[in-house]
Amino acid sequence: MPMQYLFTNIIGAFVLDDKFHIVDSIPFIGNEYEFKTKTENRLRDKHKNLIPLPVEKYVQASSIFKDPKYAKEFFQKNLVITKQAIKDAVNEDNLIIQTVSNLNELDKTSNMLTKRLREWFSLYLPEFSQVVQNHEKFVELVTSLSKKELMKDIGITKTMGADLEEVHVNQILLLGKEIETLYKLRAQHEAYLQKIMKKYCPNLLELAGATIGAKLLELGKGLKRVALLPASTVQLLGAEKALFRHLKTGSRSPKYGVIFQHPLIQKSKKKDRGRMARSLADKLSLCARLDFFKGEFKAKEYRGMLEVKMNSR
Repeated sequence: MPMQYLFTNIIGAFVLDDKFHIVDSIPFIGNEYEFKTKTENRLRDKHKNLIPLPVEKYVQASSIFKDPKYAKEFFQKNLVITKQAIKDAVNEDNLIIQTVSNLNELDKTSNMLTKRLREWFSLYLPEFSQVVQNHEKFVELVTSLSKKELMKDIGITKTMGADLEEVHVNQILLLGKEIETLYKLRAQHEAYLQKIMKKYCPNLLELAGATIGAKLLELGKGLKRVALLPASTVQLLGAEKALFRHLKTGSRSPKYGVIFQHPLIQKSKKKDRGRMARSLADKLSLCARLDFFKGEFKAKEYRGMLEVKMNSR
């Protein structure tokens, strides 16, 4: 009985004779390529002498499909596979990166608009902006209290501000309410970030916190890459400009990137911050690896070790 080969590609499973002519075939419809083993077994049941095509004969077998009649099928199948690959590529990394990026944008926008609100409101009650420095508190009080209540709150009875008509004041308050909405949106994003990171990377969340941990994933292009980076690189994520300046001009080398905002570094003495940054980056790198490879939860243990180290100096 003549030799017959089984050859499978993205458009179907084919039975070829020893001269590489198609004897039988089962085309894939939709996403049936995912179940190619079942399709191949159907052909094996039908053709008892069927053997897999040797690798060295792939080029000869593939030449059959250069015929233009197969071009459209290959195009359509590649399109389906590519779309599915793009769909499957979306994961928690993308969601975390988009969330922390939007948090950064919300911070920039709300800070810019609050500065405008302060200037605008200073036409009406300039003393209040000087007393209340916190942006969020300032917006909250401006939108919820009257001018008399605000003056009483800061302990004054007269103001240098103009007696604006209600139509003008309403526009100022309208801006304040919109800024307040941005603050509420930011709080919702932070809660969402905590929730998704607790499930996806609990060790990194526990040790780094939601904001710093998410920024590390953003700068590192995902949990997998952060897990594979050396601790020295994790330490400098976010300090790329300073690092390149050091390499180019010989200026002082940076000691930390975004992890500088971590409480353990902020609470350390100035002379010890570099050493604490190295220790923290080392433990953050371990946390990322534990999370990526689905290891045990050890972040609290690492935090305790770092706190002991900080307090012993």
